[in-house]
Amino acid sequence: MGRVSSAAASPGAAEAVVDLGHDVYQIDTFMAGYSRITAGYLIRGDRPCLVETGTAPSAPLVREALAGLGVGPADLATVVVTHIHLDHAGGTGDIAGMFPGAEVVVHERGARHLADPTRLMASARNVWGDQLDQLFGTLAPTPAERIRTVDRTGTIDLGGGRRLDSHYAPGHARHHVALIDSVSGDLYVGDAAGIYIPDTGDLRPATPPPEFDLATALESLRTFAALRPARLLFSHYGPVAEVTHILDRADQGAIRGAARRRGRGHGREVRPDQQHRRQRRRNPALSGQRPPGAVTGVR
Repeated sequence: MGRVSSAAASPGAAEAVVDLGHDVYQIDTFMAGYSRITAGYLIRGDRPCLVETGTAPSAPLVREALAGLGVGPADLATVVVTHIHLDHAGGTGDIAGMFPGAEVVVHERGARHLADPTRLMASARNVWGDQLDQLFGTLAPTPAERIRTVDRTGTIDLGGGRRLDSHYAPGHARHHVALIDSVSGDLYVGDAAGIYIPDTGDLRPATPPPEFDLATALESLRTFAALRPARLLFSHYGPVAEVTHILDRADQGAIRGAARRRGRGHGREVRPDQQHRRQRRRNPALSGQRPPGAVTGVR
């Protein structure tokens, strides 16, 4: 993991776009300039679909990556976010503007915040203060008529008989869904299974105050197991094929994370980039990679 230049983040850069098979492409959205922390995924088919936008400053990079994959402003059919936290959905309004034909899909509890982000941004500013602009940017509003909501379940048409089925997956957040691909068997887990660190194989719990609820988080993990996915696609970060093993670890990690929170009281959520910095300190092989700041050359 390291700081990226605008050249490294250009379309087709090996570290920016990865072909995962089944017409699925992982796109590094370079949160705050860090690589291998936040991912979006393109399902490129008859009705191309973007899962997760990344932060607002990531939107131009995502647009370039999609262009490099042959998806232009008139081609993207759907944008779906697993939940409305700014590292996953902060670029939704910008991406909606760049791709004017795309429908935006979100859980019904999050829809009003995409249409009018005022309260969400005020809350985020209260938590992150001056760091907000560099870390997440500003969520632009999405026209309400462009938003479609899902509840406990829903379906997103990918064309050619292929679909994404959404399943309500609270615990990490009350507006969280997971999505399973009917062709690839990939399950897009958002933050509901934790934060996966591909450089080391570590899995960290994602238990943000004040929303985290252990009982519903564990129920969501049981839902994931029942779906029998072929892979888990983490927004933080990347694909994992050892599904049963990782879900077992996620279960235990959620329990430990909840216990730690009870012990120290509610605090501020540890960001994925902080998780990775801690991991580099523990792993000397990664210690030479020092991303100091934001992506340069992006407007």
